[in-house]
Amino acid sequence: MNRIRLESGSQPIPGWKLTELRGKGGFAEVWEAVSPDGQRCAIKFMASRNSASSIKEMKIIQAIQKLKHSSLLRMERIWSIPEYIVIAMELADGSLFDLLEAYQNEYSTAMTPDVVLHYLVSVADGLDYLNAHQHPFEGRTVGFQHADVKPSNLLLVGDTAKLADFGLCRPTSMLSQQQEKSGTLDFAAPEVHRGILADSSDQYSLAVTYFHLRTAQFPFPAITSGFKREHSYQRPAPNLAGVSREEARVLERALDLEPSRRWPNCRAMMAAMNEACGTNHQTPVPSSKYGAVMV
Repeated sequence: MNRIRLESGSQPIPGWKLTELRGKGGFAEVWEAVSPDGQRCAIKFMASRNSASSIKEMKIIQAIQKLKHSSLLRMERIWSIPEYIVIAMELADGSLFDLLEAYQNEYSTAMTPDVVLHYLVSVADGLDYLNAHQHPFEGRTVGFQHADVKPSNLLLVGDTAKLADFGLCRPTSMLSQQQEKSGTLDFAAPEVHRGILADSSDQYSLAVTYFHLRTAQFPFPAITSGFKREHSYQRPAPNLAGVSREEARVLERALDLEPSRRWPNCRAMMAAMNEACGTNHQTPVPSSKYGAVMV
């Protein structure tokens, strides 16, 4: 079997022409491409690890594709081809990680509260929609924990940040449940280190993301030894010296080791942060009970 070639001008999916490599990680590549009808888009090629995990991953991504919310990156098509799961999605201008780097290069500083809230308020709305136990999946009603919230997975489309990269999403039907340990160590909630996902695990990662965008630092010493159970119990109190005391109070609750003591949801955390910062950023679209915009 000929190996699939990912290069400019190639068409690994007939009719979808790759034009430029936009990003590359350990398990995926993202290309700018032109669709059969001439529209610019992004195509992500995710390495298939084995048949069982790939089928599970594909089913979850297909379920996320059906969800409609202004803060979830739109996925147009999903394919399974030899070696890859392939996703065609709307083209982003960059990520909040890129924006943080631009601020550091241009102004030698991280981002101000006003700018961070401008983007994260709508992200919080999207997370609450995703997390709410209201989505059909394999005969059950579930929520989805994104399980990898971080600046590089919050993509800029115009003047809005959208949740992207749903490869680690997991369905949840209880306040907390056993799951495989996965995610990014510096952003993962402590319960993830003992193989548990809680309804507020994404909120914890969003709080770390807020602090990182504000300071270009992390509230805890770096974890370099992988996921370990002791990290869920022996984590020191967060060092939040880089933000105002008012901001720190909001983050302290969101970063609580006990998931049930965090904010009721991500929007409540952002509302408290708006009050702490004296701003009034709101979701830029009308919202339903769960923050969804159903179209």
